[in-house]
Amino acid sequence: MSRETDDLELSERPEAEEDLEDLALGEDYSLNPAYVPMVVDALDRGDAERLRELLGALHPADVADLMGFLSADDREELVPHLDPEILGEVLSELDTEIREEILEHVPSQVLAKALGEMESDDAADVVDDLEADKRAQVLAAMPEVERAAIETTLAYDDETAGRLMQREVVAAPQFWTVGHTIDYLRKEGQELPELFFDVYVVDPAYKPVGACPVSHLLRAQRDTPLAQMMEQVTEIPVDMDQEEVAYIFDKYRLISAPVVEPGGRLVGQITVDDIVGVIQEETEEDILALAGVSDAGRDAGFLGIVRSRLPWLLINLVTEAIAVTVIGPFQPMIAKIVVLVMLLPIVSSLGGNAGTQALTVAVRAIATKELNAANAMRIIARELAVGLMNGAAVGLMMGGGLYLWQHDFKLSLVVFLAIIANLFVAAVGGILAPIALERLGRDPAVSSSVVVTFMTDIFGFLALLGIAALILL
Repeated sequence: MSRETDDLELSERPEAEEDLEDLALGEDYSLNPAYVPMVVDALDRGDAERLRELLGALHPADVADLMGFLSADDREELVPHLDPEILGEVLSELDTEIREEILEHVPSQVLAKALGEMESDDAADVVDDLEADKRAQVLAAMPEVERAAIETTLAYDDETAGRLMQREVVAAPQFWTVGHTIDYLRKEGQELPELFFDVYVVDPAYKPVGACPVSHLLRAQRDTPLAQMMEQVTEIPVDMDQEEVAYIFDKYRLISAPVVEPGGRLVGQITVDDIVGVIQEETEEDILALAGVSDAGRDAGFLGIVRSRLPWLLINLVTEAIAVTVIGPFQPMIAKIVVLVMLLPIVSSLGGNAGTQALTVAVRAIATKELNAANAMRIIARELAVGLMNGAAVGLMMGGGLYLWQHDFKLSLVVFLAIIANLFVAAVGGILAPIALERLGRDPAVSSSVVVTFMTDIFGFLALLGIAALILL
């Protein structure tokens, strides 16, 4: 082979790799659907080299996304082609259902090596998904220090700062200088966390007294004592709920924060990348809870989906059956004014939509701590005013349209007043239901929608038929 040919191949490889990366992802960084069949084809042919090329063009997060589009059999075949380092990063990005399935097919020794490449918090999440027997095998195959870090993390309750934090942290005593600290970081580079933003300054009892951002260290003079340049830190108790942690990070615009045990001793840190995951998880949970479901994964099982949705549908069936019973006493009037039957679902539907709007605002405000005892009355009054105003606007339009159709002023007035009343009740239920549930120690996102729907339906029927009975008969 000539030198010119070698040079040509070397110059073409980066271009080919760049083309493959361009093909893999769309402009919005989502996985290109055409890329999935290419991976499946390489799996079917057993072309390991082609698989390495295809997977090498993807970020671990994109590989995790790819896993979601593959069948269970294809995922099982693909896993052995991932290096332990890449496998660890992929596992931390996978949906829970898919990760549990994949973990069943990963040998304990391979998994132990992959976990060794991960941060302690991510590794603990993966180990937590393992069956007891395999968990014991994997932990036994890991070095003692890494095993101890994972076991310590798993000892904390789920969805707390202790489970969220990574044990790896960079700390320095108060008497160190900038130069001493930088020299230490360079010397111990391999033993330090892969990603960190602050060097925590600790006292002799290993309690954090401040923090020095890495960017500040690099700009400061070498002889500057850390005690002179450190900033105040916001400590996170190890047992704090992860929602509270996310709120603190958002409120104070934190990049990282030290985690302390009850005595104040530094035991780990939480970084902003962990918080992004928490916010996504909590938001997803609230959205699903508002709809009365708990499944969202693309690999969720059929029976699991049925079990999560059916109870709320049955509850809704019962509440709707109760709401319908209020129509019975008004049957003679309905028989005389048949158009009321057509108006019933309109009035109740408008109330349901208005209630959902107020409910969504209230649940969000409670979750972000924008709604509390200090401003509850003001927020409630605002929502009630909005309900009245929207009711008047919608009622006027509906009543006006009905008058043009039926030429009956009294009937139009009935609809106008019924819509105002129902949208006001919707606002009341939408704002008060989540507040009441939150005061009772229940998640306001769960079941609030059922309560509000029941209120708007039953009052919508009562309002329309009751007002009609007063005005028309």
